[in-house]
Amino acid sequence: MDEEFQDLLPLFLTEGKRRLELLLELAPDVRETKAATAARRELHTLKGSSRMLQLREIADLCHQGESLLQQDEIDPPAFTDILDSLGQELAILGRDESSPPPEDEVQEVEVDAIDAIEAAGERRMPADVADRLTASTSAMRLLALSGLSATHRLAELAQLAHENVDEVNREQVLAMLATRLRQVATDLEGHQLRLFQHAEDQLKRLLDLQLQPLRPFLQNLARHARELARSLGKEIEVEIEGGDEKLDERIASELQGAFLHLVRNAVDHGLESPEERVRRDKSAIGKVKIAASRHGDRVEIVVSDDGAGVDAQRILEVGRERGLVSEEVSHLTEVELLQLLFTTGFSTRSDVSEVSGRGVGLDAVSAAVRRLGGDIWLDSKPGHGSSIFVSVPAARRSERVLVLRSGFERLALPKGSVRWIQSGSEHNLIVGETGLMVEIDGDLRRVVALSDLLGLGEMPVSPVLIEVHTGSSDRILAVEEMEDEAEVLVRPFPQGVEVPACYSGLALLPTGEPVAVLAPRALITQVALAPRRLIAPAQPERMRVLLVEDSTVTREMERRMLEDEGFLVTATPGAKEALGRLGEEIYDCLITDYEMPEMDGVELTQLVRSMDRLAHLPIIIVSTRDRPSDRLAGLEAGADAYISKQALESHKLAAIIRRLGSGG
Repeated sequence: MDEEFQDLLPLFLTEGKRRLELLLELAPDVRETKAATAARRELHTLKGSSRMLQLREIADLCHQGESLLQQDEIDPPAFTDILDSLGQELAILGRDESSPPPEDEVQEVEVDAIDAIEAAGERRMPADVADRLTASTSAMRLLALSGLSATHRLAELAQLAHENVDEVNREQVLAMLATRLRQVATDLEGHQLRLFQHAEDQLKRLLDLQLQPLRPFLQNLARHARELARSLGKEIEVEIEGGDEKLDERIASELQGAFLHLVRNAVDHGLESPEERVRRDKSAIGKVKIAASRHGDRVEIVVSDDGAGVDAQRILEVGRERGLVSEEVSHLTEVELLQLLFTTGFSTRSDVSEVSGRGVGLDAVSAAVRRLGGDIWLDSKPGHGSSIFVSVPAARRSERVLVLRSGFERLALPKGSVRWIQSGSEHNLIVGETGLMVEIDGDLRRVVALSDLLGLGEMPVSPVLIEVHTGSSDRILAVEEMEDEAEVLVRPFPQGVEVPACYSGLALLPTGEPVAVLAPRALITQVALAPRRLIAPAQPERMRVLLVEDSTVTREMERRMLEDEGFLVTATPGAKEALGRLGEEIYDCLITDYEMPEMDGVELTQLVRSMDRLAHLPIIIVSTRDRPSDRLAGLEAGADAYISKQALESHKLAAIIRRLGSGG
């Protein structure tokens, strides 16, 4: 099985179980045309998913079943035998895909195929963890109940105060109330501390269940690097380090596409050809290193190569040509210049490849990392190679933030990035040639107003000064007010939402008010590059694709392929749902499977073509059916292109979508 899609195995097994159950129900009646047609459709869809995952044994069994069902005289027992073999193959795959049993033992496997497949798609919780979580939950419930008791006591004291408000001996009543209130406050404090500790312990155990070793993730990237190098005629060595470090599997899954892009850049653009390396007195064999390490509550993953590196001065020239760097900015560190490669509008132009060829798509990678509350930066030495660092939270949990006010906006700033806070006024702020300055320990430091950067108004007369630090850089920001400090759960922005580089996520304050969370590194870098251009220019609108595919696994694989190519994808399981989407939203292209229940792809194409509003919508049929008659039926129905799933390649499909979408 292709390791790139290893994480889709549980999804495939779940789908396989469902389709096998249906096939077993249909088996006794396959001599009837309706049952045989339904069974062929289920086998055909499962065959397509199997082929895309390179599970040849399962695909061959599905093909045998289809062939049997096309015979004039269908033999139900023979069909059942094929289903039994199919169940055995799925069960073996579900037992342990990484270490299948020896060939001579395969036929002796005596397990319930459906149960084995179902179990493979589940997450097993260790018994001791389940016991501790149950005990902790029970303790939290008891603490919550005891908190109600303290509430009742407070209500009684309030009633007592009300009844004695006119008491002659008020001092005596007040003294008694003060004593009782202190007792309740002490009890509540202890109660809250115990409740907090139980909640922390329970959260840690739950997060530990989500943390998985990064080794499979890193190995997949290494395999991809080696395959790409072979296709490019390059020789490389790939080193993996830190595979035992753990990362929330949901975060790792969302980072998969971004890191595949970084590895492609390292191999394709970073490493020179063998001939060029020899001319530069290097080994003909290039080196790529993928390393992971833990730093507190964050995981850092680094993709390095020993290639040509990046020319920082060329980046400065291109940045000025495009207006991304102010002409008055003359003193920039190399780190600040390299960070410009992640800026929207820089890496999407064709001439960026002149800057050592490492710009293409890095803005999209940066956006994916920032959506997860992460950070990304690059270090490079011309002639000696480059390293891209990605730092993300090890797990999705809460963090401490400072709640700031700038103009009429509330914003959150991660507390871990703050070195110090102090009040500023007209007495210690100095107007210099390059703007406002402040004297810190005898040195004059530049001050930048956050309201200026975000277009939220003028800087207040008496601001709060905050030094923000990340990596080897720091800046002093002036904000109108620091209101509070809070613990919040930072969530990523929804996919498809264009987010300025200065924001890393969203959070709800304890009051329930939503706030945007600032990205410290983006603040620091953009201050240096273009003080009044922190809000990124609008990106070109991405093409919207409607994907119709009834197989869960195939639908997910195709969705990933299309999103990796930069499309906004809406995926639906059938024609009925697709027609509903087409009635509500506007799409640039429709991609549909051929064989689907209720209405197939050809019928869907004909129906869409009959609607005046959708008559010119580009339609592509993608199917495992590859006979000339099938292709002719699809094209005659009105499809603009017909692609075989066996020959499906993401870049070719993307090129067709863009050509059709542009009217070409």
